[in-house]
Amino acid sequence: MSDSVSTSQDAAASEAHELKPLEVVEQHLQQAFDCLQDLDRGLIAMLSQPKRVMNVNFPVEMDDGSLQMFQGYRVLHSQILGPGKGGIRFHPQVSGEEVAGLAALMTWKCALIDVPFGGAKGGVTCNPKCLSENELRHITRRYISELGDNIGPHTDIPAPDLYTDERTMAWVYDTYDIMHRGRNNLPVVTGKPLDMGGSQGRLEATGRGCLYTTERFLAKAGLCDVESIRNARVVIQGFGNVGAVVARLFRDAGAIILAISDTQGGIFNEDGIDLDAASAFKQAHGTVVGLPETRTITNQDLLGLECEILIPAALSHQICCGNAKNIRAKLVVEAANGPTSPAADRILNRRGIPVLPDILANAGGVTVSYFEWVQNIENEQWDLSEVNAKLKRKMYHGVDVVFDRWRQLAKITTPTIMETVVKPIQNNQDTFPSLRTAALVIAIERLSRVTLERGIWP
Repeated sequence: MSDSVSTSQDAAASEAHELKPLEVVEQHLQQAFDCLQDLDRGLIAMLSQPKRVMNVNFPVEMDDGSLQMFQGYRVLHSQILGPGKGGIRFHPQVSGEEVAGLAALMTWKCALIDVPFGGAKGGVTCNPKCLSENELRHITRRYISELGDNIGPHTDIPAPDLYTDERTMAWVYDTYDIMHRGRNNLPVVTGKPLDMGGSQGRLEATGRGCLYTTERFLAKAGLCDVESIRNARVVIQGFGNVGAVVARLFRDAGAIILAISDTQGGIFNEDGIDLDAASAFKQAHGTVVGLPETRTITNQDLLGLECEILIPAALSHQICCGNAKNIRAKLVVEAANGPTSPAADRILNRRGIPVLPDILANAGGVTVSYFEWVQNIENEQWDLSEVNAKLKRKMYHGVDVVFDRWRQLAKITTPTIMETVVKPIQNNQDTFPSLRTAALVIAIERLSRVTLERGIWP
């Protein structure tokens, strides 16, 4: 391993250790609040705090007959716009603070993309790679039963997230349905299998939304040397539920997928990776590392590859102050939640590298979850073309409003950005607004406006 890569990894580990998830949210929010001088301080405090935090501890009988204790979390951040909405993740590093930070992101995401949900998030601290299907089913059922009536079709609606999928959501639905007989319980959870009320297009929704936001932004921004996705060199960190879909959709749109990665490392081919071969290889070997006709690289090396579009689609805080200076992409598109730290965000902004923020770029998942919820309530089933057309309109509109607000905050009068952004950034490095700040400003304005329209109860 080179000294530079080792240094970047050490810096990333140090920053991730020192910067807690809620601190990340607070730093991003503060930049938005600074642009909203007239916002009531009490409203700021209200929008910053979660509405409800739940910790549950429960035993599960394992396949070998032993008992093991598990800890689960569910945070409802806001119900200002509607019921809570957010995924359930199974991961060894799941914590209450991580879940609370992600729930806040969901609040901003729903407000920005204009779907009638508040933010929520949940998870269980466990390692799904070391658990059987039977054990995962027991964990899921017990976790949902412990949450009880704190979730519901008009209260708090789970969805898939890290290391959970439509199978997990089927167990969630079945558990809740057994506990609440005689009702239409289908809207209690989204991301379900199609024959259980799931929506066409839901499995690909996050990746497809990422594609739509990228193509719309490129069409509007006038980014140097990157006029469209076609022939763009794309690097994707992560090849899981989201990353694999993103890779395939961008390839089908004409992009060249230079590199992909998973938890074991990354692979690179300057002529483009054969994604079908990569998927088959990962299915057989549990990793993409070692795929014939590719060069093995580290995840840190992958982030520093020269490309037009870099898409972090793995865990949070992958781009940090230690490696942001090494990013050589023309555009960063956040398919993951929180992959860029606040310090890295500032570095990329100073360098003139736009970042399409997570609350916009990966909002396709919650958008189609909303479509599934509506279909369940109305006992309807929309076809794929209708779902994708509605998703495209939502994502395009989201890019349009963020781009226009960003130009307003940055006082840019020209229709394209790269000719006008670099010089102002160099002259005023710390105050130039980012696309993330513009997106958060829009979300906060909507939440504060609806809060005041509803009035503070009682």
